[in-house]
Amino acid sequence: MSTLRARLSAILLAACLLFTGQALTTPERAAAADPGYLMVHFTGDGSTGQQTYLSHSTDGVHWNDLNGGGMVLRSPVGTKGVRDHALVRSPDGSKYWIIATDLCIGCGQNWDDAVNNASRSIVVWESTDLVNWSQPWLLNVAGAIPDGRNAWAPEAIWDPATNDYVLYWATNATLNGVLKHRIYYARTSDFHTITTPQVYIDRPGTQNIIDTQIIEVPSSVGKYRYVRASGDGQITLEGSNSILGRWTNLGNLSGIGLTGSQVEGPMWMKFNGTDKWALYLDQYASGGGYMPVVTTDPSNPAAYQRQAPGSYNMGGTKKRHGWILNLTAAEENRVLARWPGTPASRLQSYNFQDRYVRHTDFDARIDPNVNPADDSRFRLRPGLAGTGTVSFESVNFPGYFLRHSDYDFQLVHNDGSSQFAQDATFRQVAGLADPTWSSFQSYNHPDRYIRHYAYELRLDPITTSTGRSDATFRVTS
Repeated sequence: MSTLRARLSAILLAACLLFTGQALTTPERAAAADPGYLMVHFTGDGSTGQQTYLSHSTDGVHWNDLNGGGMVLRSPVGTKGVRDHALVRSPDGSKYWIIATDLCIGCGQNWDDAVNNASRSIVVWESTDLVNWSQPWLLNVAGAIPDGRNAWAPEAIWDPATNDYVLYWATNATLNGVLKHRIYYARTSDFHTITTPQVYIDRPGTQNIIDTQIIEVPSSVGKYRYVRASGDGQITLEGSNSILGRWTNLGNLSGIGLTGSQVEGPMWMKFNGTDKWALYLDQYASGGGYMPVVTTDPSNPAAYQRQAPGSYNMGGTKKRHGWILNLTAAEENRVLARWPGTPASRLQSYNFQDRYVRHTDFDARIDPNVNPADDSRFRLRPGLAGTGTVSFESVNFPGYFLRHSDYDFQLVHNDGSSQFAQDATFRQVAGLADPTWSSFQSYNHPDRYIRHYAYELRLDPITTSTGRSDATFRVTS
């Protein structure tokens, strides 16, 4: 993780705007002395790559993978895969939403399914602090669209004229006898309910349009309040002074050698402290992931400049179609504390050394030959309930922790309660059977330890030599 840089006080005011133009509150302005950038994205196909990942940057072009490059949220709903994330902050900074396409290519669906008979819903998570997220829900956005066959690449922007969000996405549907992808929109205030979907962008003839993202720009830059970039065979730029008003075609990026046959998924980012933007483009044709092009005037296609490969670094994982949020210092501190690069570990049984602690159907036990291996891998986090303690967070179900209930163990989603925190917190002490190993004492039942019994994980008092062996584990990679 890069050391966060000190910045000049001039950054303070510039960091007070999201790239969507949503103003931050006065307390956030006061805390915004050292902001960075947060990217939410997916990494590729398959059930693991099509989940939620986060990356952080201090300068907007050099990125570090958070959580050791592992996923930070996993979708258990719909297709159980997510792509094309957007991260939305409320105008007062009190709520955040992640919205994403409900799609899992290579894990039960292929591209023909995705185009013609896929989920009509998007996946939504909600948070009040950017680090603790609700369980996700499905929001049916395309079910009311006649012949609507999917719902892809959702985005949202706050509309100050109506004090709600314009939620927009792509759906493949037949209209006026033409089947193709168009951009539809609806209004929402809570991402639970929406107004009746309407056509937002419809290109001429049979031309599809799938990926669109909008930014708000200062009045001192160009003549348009809003600029949008879309993937429609090119990377097309348009300008408008109203989100749902008339838009003017400004041209595309083919002049700098970037066409829709090479790149997709345009993702905007405003550099802190300056009127300069990066438009990140996903090099889907070559499998290269995101690359930035930079401009001081988003409305002028000729002003965009490709960057030399050595001038940016996308980190260890591939970054694909996502969203970048300009962080306040408080947000940045919370994010970096929640998802450090903690390595994944396994807990090896002392007296059955071919067996490891694992979860299966959210039950916890010890087994040999665990498949998939990630069912037996955990990140030892600082304890949820006390200093000098640990909690065990699942690698392949982030946000889920080993927790005891009635002295039995399950893998359970953190509900944020004090009771959950105590039940999922342990003190790591010298192994009861071998001091070079470890044992784990319950935080809220200090007379009890994690142990296995008939291969099931339990929380028991330990009084015998067999119990001491059952309660001893090695933390290993």
